[in-house]
Amino acid sequence: MPNYLAALAQPHTLQLLKGIRRGIEKESLRVNPDGSLATSPHPTALGSALTHDLITTDFSEALLEFITPPVATPEEVLDTLDQIHRYTYGEIGDERLWVASMPCRLGEDAGIPVARYGSSHSGNMKTVYRLGLGLRYGRAMQTIAGIHYNFSLPESFWQWLHEREGSSEELGEFKTRRYFDLIRNFRRHYWLLIYLFGAAPAVCGSFVEGREHKLEPFEGNASSLHAPHATSLRMGDLGYNSEAQQSLIVCYNDLPSYLSTLCAAISKPYPPYHQLGVKDAEGNYQQLSTGLLQIENEFYSAIRPKNPARMGETALSALDNRGVEYIEVRCLDLNPFAPLGMDAQQMRFLDSFLLHCLLEDSPKTDDADYRATQENQDRIVYRGREPELKLIHNGGERPLVEWAEELLDEMQPLAELLDRAWEGNAFARAVAAQQQKIRGELATPAAHMLAEMRERKQSFFEWAQDKAEQHRQYFLERPLDTATREEFARHARESLERQRAVEEADTGTFEDFLGHYYAQYTFCQR
Repeated sequence: MPNYLAALAQPHTLQLLKGIRRGIEKESLRVNPDGSLATSPHPTALGSALTHDLITTDFSEALLEFITPPVATPEEVLDTLDQIHRYTYGEIGDERLWVASMPCRLGEDAGIPVARYGSSHSGNMKTVYRLGLGLRYGRAMQTIAGIHYNFSLPESFWQWLHEREGSSEELGEFKTRRYFDLIRNFRRHYWLLIYLFGAAPAVCGSFVEGREHKLEPFEGNASSLHAPHATSLRMGDLGYNSEAQQSLIVCYNDLPSYLSTLCAAISKPYPPYHQLGVKDAEGNYQQLSTGLLQIENEFYSAIRPKNPARMGETALSALDNRGVEYIEVRCLDLNPFAPLGMDAQQMRFLDSFLLHCLLEDSPKTDDADYRATQENQDRIVYRGREPELKLIHNGGERPLVEWAEELLDEMQPLAELLDRAWEGNAFARAVAAQQQKIRGELATPAAHMLAEMRERKQSFFEWAQDKAEQHRQYFLERPLDTATREEFARHARESLERQRAVEEADTGTFEDFLGHYYAQYTFCQR
């Protein structure tokens, strides 16, 4: 990486770093004033969950998802996200947005409302996919919320890197290959993100009722369970870590291998899901297919290569047709201490981290590397704040603190380059703040959360409920101006009109639609 540092520091190349674009996808559960899950439909004032480009739903009608477009600075991202929150709070009455990644007071599993997207074939497919997730993993697991970070480098950067490395590939092929280099290094090191930003060390006892778990009561209170040194239970076996998918080894060495692995998981029937059947006894769809994965989005990965899919196109087809356009980081918990779930300092650290993943050497991996990554994730989830914890590294073990300090030291000059590009010091300060966490001078979110619960003698539910009310007041005290509110309302109305247009344009049967959709996966048989 030193050669890259010297080259990027040149005045004519330094500005390329200002072209980085980032965006956020933030999930939040709607809850009632008593903290129970809201079972009301997605509010009409928020528009169509099928066609709105800023406000949609994830698994449940109650699980809102806010999406910001890719922009140049963290402040721009957060400003858009702030406006979405202020508009939403103006339209959901006395409901709150749950601030934690782990839910509480969900009620019976069957009572968790699955998201609905209207009567179109595409809308019906989205709902059936979610019914399938509930059938396979239970609906409660699908109410876990997170925040996804979308990151891309500008075309001018890729042109410069392409020329510098003297590649004979087409620019698009080169960019895709180098994004996969980034992804492999990310997978080696994302345990660090879970340690630094994990904010889910505790859950409500009701969430794990009837399930095997490794947790213990918090301060003797059985209504709250925790692991004393946990970071993010969301990323462990109680959350998005499917037992069925443990057999799936996805290859990130290049795009064809990645596509082939996931296509096989989608196309080949998985006996337990095949036994359930695509339709129930009454002939209603209960899942899209009987593959290990219904579609590629079902694969619970910490990072995904992405290219925006066009109407009717699968995510894998989009990658096959046009290569990787950006990456999506998916291992981040909601930060309950930040009203927006993330702040600018965390975003600047992520930029430095991802740039490090791109510019460091990134050897190809094998099945043993894949399993080592899974083991490190499990250790960091349950034991991440254990003082003497060691992680698997190059076939042996290495102390977490030692490895983390090395990575942060390597990131520091990249943060300084980003600061030079932006003529400030915010990126270096973001890295320095994480170094304080590693040294024990600053609490991680998980440690901070448990400390507050202990100090206030609160259960996880009580603590999160208080934070939800604080954040609600924060947004309600700053209502949008009339013009901005009207713009959001117009956007919502137009999304409902677009949904109607999609429904009116449908032809053929739903079965035909699914057949055409799944036929796209034949490209993997080339």
